[in-house]
Amino acid sequence: MGKSTPVKQAAVVLGALAFGWMAIEMAFKPLLDKARSAMDNSDPDRDPDDIDSDVKTKDVVEGNKGSPDRKPISYADAVAKNTAGA
Repeated sequence: MGKSTPVKQAAVVLGALAFGWMAIEMAFKPLLDKARSAMDNSDPDRDPDDIDSDVKTKDVVEGNKGSPDRKPISYADAVAKNTAGA
């Protein structure tokens, strides 16, 4: 075949990595699509654990059973309430 040069070795390694990546993407496509969709729909500024624990603590102290003002139905509703000044 000929001499193996560092450039040929690098090309073979990069080709093998690209092929491996493509094989993994194709094999786990449904799982990866769901994970990427969930990450796209999530809000990085909102930590659900902090918000839920604050609501539960406040509801226990005030005797409320889940005030609708504290728990917006969706992110869009929360944005609408925030822009409306509620």
